[in-house]
Amino acid sequence: MHVLSHEEEAFLMMIGVTAGRPVRQQTLVVDVGGGSSEFCLLDVSDRPRAVGLRIGSARLTDGFVQHDPPTATELAAMRRAATEAVRGAPDAMPGEVVVVGGTASNLIKVLPAAMLDRTLTRERIAEVQAILASEPAAAAAGRHLINPLRARILPAGGAIMEAILERYAVASIRVAEAGVREGAILAIEHAGRAWRDRLADLAHGWRG
Repeated sequence: MHVLSHEEEAFLMMIGVTAGRPVRQQTLVVDVGGGSSEFCLLDVSDRPRAVGLRIGSARLTDGFVQHDPPTATELAAMRRAATEAVRGAPDAMPGEVVVVGGTASNLIKVLPAAMLDRTLTRERIAEVQAILASEPAAAAAGRHLINPLRARILPAGGAIMEAILERYAVASIRVAEAGVREGAILAIEHAGRAWRDRLADLAHGWRG
């Protein structure tokens, strides 16, 4: 069993998203979790950078939400907290932002158009937030086929996505299906027992 550092987890996340293919532009991959979020920034040639922030959908919900669904005041408070927290993410001008994990994959289930192209924009996030604010979490879970354990914390996830869009001044976020698990499989398959020592290089890709 291997216990991963924040940096190793972020590099594996990048490998899972790129599937071992080199990036053509500065790329940011984010895993928005329940208690924290991992940011991994990869340039075409520089060493990848990884930062973990103590901002997650469950942590944000626990800190600001007392109602189901959350009130407009609670949503606004989560947006402010998310914006402040994401200021600690790496400075960058990424050509693409990719988000992985259950928060993002459940958010797009609320909106059919987002589910089709796996893309979130400010307008789509606002639409998702309006839908989630109109019904209790249990109803949202059943209506939109959302994981019941995540339904209550999805509005917080939307607030974090909004903060990421604002922080990096990008028009959209792509929601990837692959992540850390797929990255670990690919890294071990390609590098064998030395995979942990080679993660930074593997993040740059090896496939043509």
